[in-house]
Amino acid sequence: MMTEVDPRTTTRAYAYEMWMDAPMPMVTFFKTLDVSSLVRFSRIRKLKFNMLMCWSIGQAASQVKEFYLLPVGRKLIRYDRIAVNTIVANRNGEVSSCDVPFSTDVRAFNEDYLRLTRLVAESCENYDLTERMVIGTSALVRFDIDGVVGMYSGVFNNPFMIWGRYRRKWFRTTLAVSFQFHHTQMDGAHAARFLDLLQREINTIGTR
Repeated sequence: MMTEVDPRTTTRAYAYEMWMDAPMPMVTFFKTLDVSSLVRFSRIRKLKFNMLMCWSIGQAASQVKEFYLLPVGRKLIRYDRIAVNTIVANRNGEVSSCDVPFSTDVRAFNEDYLRLTRLVAESCENYDLTERMVIGTSALVRFDIDGVVGMYSGVFNNPFMIWGRYRRKWFRTTLAVSFQFHHTQMDGAHAARFLDLLQREINTIGTR
């Protein structure tokens, strides 16, 4: 469910006034995550690493209330649910977009992830969940990258995370990520807290 709210009645009132008319309202953070636990869990449970990253992102974001408010056009919209988007290689050799509804149950999320990405790959049509606040992701797993500053189109204000290939060194596996967000939606402290929560979720996934 999505509802338009008066920005003046929210904790983002000042941010709305300051950043909605900014020519470049997006902020990008870079962080190196320790994904050793995620890689190990992926191998033991035979689950896709990218799916587990998407689930961990949703799990962390669901604990930060700012993720449930998003500027859409000139409006501020409150959502009661979130989804995580992934880019899918389709059967035509191109890419399509797939929104996966977030569930705190990693098994349920995995079932939706596999079902929907397969549907999108075969149909070559995007799968959009317009009633949810969507966190975009893009995994460039064949390439070593340190981060990406995303393009601001002025159409989509959704938060967006990008990563490349993870790196192994001794007993640790690390992953460089970039996280882009609209300043009206959240401040730097909220984004930093989200990234800390993401690391915590990755560290503890094997204990669930």
